[in-house]
Amino acid sequence: MSREEALRVEDLKVYYMTEKGYVRAVDEVSFNLSKGESLAIVGESGSGKSTLGMTLIRALPKNASIVSGRAYIFGDEILSISLQDFRRKFSWRLISMVFQGAMNSLNPVLKVGDQVAEPLIYSGGLPKEEARRRATETIETVGLPREFYNRYPHELSGGMKQRIVIAMALVMNPQILILDEPTSALDVTIQAQIINLIKDLIDKLGLSVIFITHDLALASDIADRIMVMYGGQIMELGSTDRVLGEGPKHPYTEKLLSSIPRLRGEGMPDFIPGRPPDLSSPPPGCRFHPRCPYVFDRCMKEEPPLFNINSTHLVKCWLRGD
Repeated sequence: MSREEALRVEDLKVYYMTEKGYVRAVDEVSFNLSKGESLAIVGESGSGKSTLGMTLIRALPKNASIVSGRAYIFGDEILSISLQDFRRKFSWRLISMVFQGAMNSLNPVLKVGDQVAEPLIYSGGLPKEEARRRATETIETVGLPREFYNRYPHELSGGMKQRIVIAMALVMNPQILILDEPTSALDVTIQAQIINLIKDLIDKLGLSVIFITHDLALASDIADRIMVMYGGQIMELGSTDRVLGEGPKHPYTEKLLSSIPRLRGEGMPDFIPGRPPDLSSPPPGCRFHPRCPYVFDRCMKEEPPLFNINSTHLVKCWLRGD
């Protein structure tokens, strides 16, 4: 039985205006997210992952513009409505985001509990005592004692701060949560604790989660599906079992996987030669072709479509064509 669709994105294009011209940060991206599903978006820096997340939360910088495309949350279109209407109806109520490096933006002179409660008071209109009660419950939900409400950011470790930031994103009970590199500033032990927390929240709250990361190994531990992005486009999209278990079908995913150090086996981690494309002037044809070990003439001239390997596995590569 298929699950209810929480989010759908159709042909999304988001460009930045710079001195060099337009940068095609997100270029014709389409995907969906079911209720209770976790989707990992994986790729190198500059692949468009964070821009995609900020677009869905309507938090793009002033030099960015949505060129085309639509996005729907539980059937309601969210990109064409005014920012005021989005904030009133959707922001933090149905969709919220933990931004990259967000734990460093906690106000050092305010108790962390008051920072968790703030959106309930100013956006939700709750009385302070009710907001305090709800914030305390949310702090407990992310695995911290209720007494932490009265602590200040400098009294918390990095992992504790990240839990508070997640609590801030959850306090208004959204159904979709976007996490942008939530473990990047943490050591390996704390990373594992935060990943386990996220998995528990998905099960306990029925959250639909978009997990943005550059770490394919980390994605495999949390995601039902994996979406690999490169040069602002989707290169591969499929279930974690198919993409990683049966083996990647796109050369870029293959290279990402081979770059991960292994505990067993004699092979050394591989690296991807070259660097990501300049998206103000992307290469013709396939955007990965300058770095691809399997490149042939067609790759350099024609951009491949997303081929269906099966009904749930898509790959943007001429090697998978007819």
